[in-house]
Amino acid sequence: MSRRVYLDHNASTPVHPDVVAAMLPYFTERFGNPSSVHAFGREARDAVDGARERIAGFLGATPEEIVFTSGGTESDNLGIKGLALAGPRGHLITTQIEHHAVLRTCQALEADGFAVTYLPVDQNGLVDPDDVKRAIRPDTVAISVMHANSEIGTVQPIAAIGAIARERGVAVHVDAVQTFGKIPVDPDEAGIDVMSVSSHKIYGPKGVGALYIRRGMRMVAIQHGGEHERRRRAGTENVPAIVGFGRAVEIRARTMQVEAERLRPLRDRLGDGVRARVDDVRLSGHAVERLPGTVNLAFRQVESESIVLGLDLKGVAVSAGSACMSGHVEPSHVLTALGLPRPWAMGAVRFSLGSATTAEDVDFVIECIDSVVGKLRRVRPTGTV
Repeated sequence: MSRRVYLDHNASTPVHPDVVAAMLPYFTERFGNPSSVHAFGREARDAVDGARERIAGFLGATPEEIVFTSGGTESDNLGIKGLALAGPRGHLITTQIEHHAVLRTCQALEADGFAVTYLPVDQNGLVDPDDVKRAIRPDTVAISVMHANSEIGTVQPIAAIGAIARERGVAVHVDAVQTFGKIPVDPDEAGIDVMSVSSHKIYGPKGVGALYIRRGMRMVAIQHGGEHERRRRAGTENVPAIVGFGRAVEIRARTMQVEAERLRPLRDRLGDGVRARVDDVRLSGHAVERLPGTVNLAFRQVESESIVLGLDLKGVAVSAGSACMSGHVEPSHVLTALGLPRPWAMGAVRFSLGSATTAEDVDFVIECIDSVVGKLRRVRPTGTV
C-alpha cells in the first residue's frame, strides 16, 4: 500500500502549517499564564484576546460574546445547561439526530427534572420549523438544533427556527461544530442566541472550542473556579491552542468560500461515480441542503464496518454509519431517525472531503469501493445483514 486518502474530515482535520507556526512560541517562549499581571502573563493575555477578536469578527460578533472552551462537547454542555439552569425547571426542545454531546446533555437535564421534546426529522434529515413551533410550551426555556449533521451533512433551516423562537421569546442554542468555517453562519441574522464551535474541524488544534453567547443572554456557569472568561468558564486558558484556533479562523475567513466551491463538484463526483459503478447504493441526507464536502452512501446488505476496514486496507480513511454497542452492531441513531430500512442503514458510510482532496483521490476511492463492496457481496452468507 502506498497511496493514502483521508476522507474523514468531519471527524478531524490536519493542523494547518501556519497554525502550528503560530502556536509554537506559546509553548516555550511566551508561556505565561494570561491571568498573571507580569509581562509574561500580559503577553499571553494579548494572544488570547487577539484570537478572541478574530473569531468574533468572523461571526460578526463582539469579543465579549466569545467564551473559550475545551471543544465542541464542552461548548454544547455549557450552552444547553447554562441556559436551562439559569431559571426554574422547565422544558427543552431538541431533535432526534443531534450529536451525543447534545442528546446526553438533554438526558442529564431530564434526570434533573426537566422535560425534553426530541423532534423527528424527515427522510432527508430536515427538521420542520412548524414542528418546532408546535412543540413550544409556556415553560420552554431553550431550543437546541444542530446547524448541520455530521453523518449525513444535511443543513437545517436554522434561520426559520430562530425566527420562531424569537417570536415566542425562547432562547436558541445551535451546535455549529460541523458548519463553522465551512459555510457562512451569522448568529445575529439567524436568530441564534448561543452557538458551539470547534477548532479541529477547520485545520486548527484539538482541545479548544468556543461558545458564542449573545450579549445579555441569561446564562449560568457549569464549571466553577477562578475569574476566567468573565466567570463564564473557569480554568486557565489553553493559550497555544487558542492562538492556533484564532489563526485557523483567520485562514478560513480567506479560504472558506473558495474551498466550498471546489469541494461541491468533488463530493458529487464521488457520489455519482460510486452509484454508477456499484449496484444498490443510495444517498443519505438532503441532495442539495448539504455540507459541501460530505456524502453519506448506504450500500444495501453490506456491513459498513466491513467496508471501512476494506477501504482502510487500501489506504482510504472513511467513517461507518453503524457502531458496535454491547456486542451488537447497530445503525446510528441518525440513520434510524431518517427511517432508513435496516438493510440499507447497516451499510451506511460517510465520506468527508477536505482541503487536500483531489479529483484523482476521488477516482481512486471509487475504484476501491467498487472492489471492496463487490468482494463483500460475493462472500456474504445468504440471509445476513
